[in-house]
Amino acid sequence: MADYNVSMRDLLQAGAHFGHQTRFWNPKMREYIFGARNKIHIINLEHTVPALNDALNFVNQLASKKNKVLFVGTKRAASNIIREQAQRAGQPYVDHRWLGGMLTNWKTLRQSISRLKDLQTQSQDGTFAKLTKREALERTREMDKLERSLGGVKNMGGLPDALFIIDVDHEAIAIKEAKNLGIPVIGIVDTNSNPDNVDYIIPGNDDAIRAVTLYASAMADAILAGKEYAQTQANAQAKTEETAPEA
Repeated sequence: MADYNVSMRDLLQAGAHFGHQTRFWNPKMREYIFGARNKIHIINLEHTVPALNDALNFVNQLASKKNKVLFVGTKRAASNIIREQAQRAGQPYVDHRWLGGMLTNWKTLRQSISRLKDLQTQSQDGTFAKLTKREALERTREMDKLERSLGGVKNMGGLPDALFIIDVDHEAIAIKEAKNLGIPVIGIVDTNSNPDNVDYIIPGNDDAIRAVTLYASAMADAILAGKEYAQTQANAQAKTEETAPEA
């Protein structure tokens, strides 16, 4: 078992097994539901443990090849956690609002990212100080708005190799765009959600802060372990080349 893998106990302690009220259920999640208690569906963690660990192994492999995983969680319960863990793992993220075309219209989005970087340079090199107060304020507002929407993807450099999503219903547009482009989707899917178009379905509570923190931090740990492995391999390769006798 890898250091980043998650156990049944971890999930239970985080409350990952508590689904939504039974009347809000999505029948497509039937196979992942253990039963109901006080009109709340209970998720069968016997499914969650292997599903989550498969997804963690997948992102670990991606990271070991220097690939990017885009973290997506824009609802209040997820946004701060998604941002913190993506930053810790050195990955791109969307924590404010998914802009339509963020993936499918990436070329246009790149222009907005260039504008953001240009404004940030202006704010630091003294350009803003040379403007009138009104002009400086307008540019500052534009910069802040772009940073809020695009700050997490400004250094992505191209399309991601996978998406990790908290609450697949809330982020349905992101999933649709990824599907159109053939980008794999890892999703935390609650009992009220639609698992269609999710490649790595992780049945679990998508509202509890402790549960969301567990999923996102495990993803970050798996990615960091993959990056560390890649670095170790690169160092070993460099050492071999240094000591190899010249022909």
